[in-house]
Amino acid sequence: MLTGEDLTLASFYDVVVGRRPVRLAPLAKRRMTAAYQVIKRVAARSDPVYGVTTGFGKLADQRISPSDIRQLQMNLVRSHAAGVGDPLSREETRGMLLLRANVLARGHSGVRPAIVESLLTLLNHDVLPVIPSRGSVGASGDLAPLAHLALILIGEGEAFVGPRRVPGRAALAQVGLKPLHLEAKEGLSLLNGTQAMLAVGLLALRRCELLVDAADVAGALSLEALKGTPVAFDPRIHRLRPYRGQRTVAANLRALVAGSEIRISHLRCPRVQDAYSLRCMPQVHGAVRDALDHVRGTLCIEMNSVTDNPLVFAEGEEVLSGGNFHGQPLGLALDYLAIAMTELASISERRIERLINPEYGDLPPFLSPDPGLNSGFMLAQVTAAALASENKVLSHPASVDSIPTSGNQEDHVSMGMGSALKLKQILSNTEHILAIELLCAAQGVEFHRPLQPGAGSRRTLQLIRQRVPRVVQDRVLAPDIERVRSLVASGALTTVLSDSKRRRRRPS
Repeated sequence: MLTGEDLTLASFYDVVVGRRPVRLAPLAKRRMTAAYQVIKRVAARSDPVYGVTTGFGKLADQRISPSDIRQLQMNLVRSHAAGVGDPLSREETRGMLLLRANVLARGHSGVRPAIVESLLTLLNHDVLPVIPSRGSVGASGDLAPLAHLALILIGEGEAFVGPRRVPGRAALAQVGLKPLHLEAKEGLSLLNGTQAMLAVGLLALRRCELLVDAADVAGALSLEALKGTPVAFDPRIHRLRPYRGQRTVAANLRALVAGSEIRISHLRCPRVQDAYSLRCMPQVHGAVRDALDHVRGTLCIEMNSVTDNPLVFAEGEEVLSGGNFHGQPLGLALDYLAIAMTELASISERRIERLINPEYGDLPPFLSPDPGLNSGFMLAQVTAAALASENKVLSHPASVDSIPTSGNQEDHVSMGMGSALKLKQILSNTEHILAIELLCAAQGVEFHRPLQPGAGSRRTLQLIRQRVPRVVQDRVLAPDIERVRSLVASGALTTVLSDSKRRRRRPS
């Protein structure tokens, strides 16, 4: 039941990924109707109200006659549907439909309940507007992407119906809807907001939650392969610098390597300290987790925020212009997340290099049982290096940029959609880098047989070997990397981590 006030991360993912159906709450209908009545009365008067009786952006000083108010809204949707590039994914589009409906359900936009009910009908039947991914500068929100979303409501544009791409009118007919004739402010209310960058960001957040767990699991397996020491994860160390993420990662690593025979085998070795990429995993992985917490909080606030303009306050019959559509909070947060995930990938690539380089331990060169004739994982590390370097380029913040639009009326913009789109590529690269680390670490651990790693690492090794056999002689590694990337993205390593922590807490 959509109210506009209480959408949670769990319910967002249930609807967007799990296809849970949605209805508009009766309370939301009443609030929407009250605000719509205010807009009807405003439209009948001669007062200048932005986007109701005036033009848009730089044209806000152009007055619109009452007879043209409906045409104004239709023209707005059509003219702003100027996006380019590949369409957003099905889940990203579902997210936009849900989030835009949620904003309007709050009852401060002045649109009829029928607008939200139509959006939810499309969502519940998985009839999804074709929304080009490029064209938003993030203020006045995601105008171009949201215009393409709105087009289908007036029977224009295109939509995906199953695998088919069909005209908007045909897509509406598929679910028993007729094209809407937009009333005063309804076109503007559909377009003003941050729902494109937010939908992309929320789905990226979900991937990040899995990646931080996968990084701890991969790091633990690398520690075992390199015969590193878990002394650096002693809880006494981390109580003296009590960042939550740092303490969490240290506890995760202790749980994953608990009971390791490999560790016992080198208790008396002469090495005093491990390299930073092993020893400082709690500090680096932990800082990424803390960044993730911050971003999660920002996105959760945005989910139930009203990002329209102008806003209708029915109780006082007021319509107020503001700037809640500006995407700066999201642009900064998503850039922060991009930087954090780039660091997670960067330290993983350094562990890969240590695994394949014989100067750092007693593993064979490039993890090949027969080096020289075979190159082993030499080029896998090169791929990881290429991806890590690409991430560094992509982590340059989009949100520090701005370019004036709309005749310099919209003279400072957030570029928040740019932040969201490049984050997606960083996450894809990071998934592949962690997959390469897991492949290398699994190969490395097996050189220590018959000694076994800790129970968590042992389970990780089993999952990898269910998908990819050990490399005995050179073969094409690209399919192996992709299979383990799928493992990383599946969330199976989060389950390994959870099980390891549960075993660790279990009384003996």
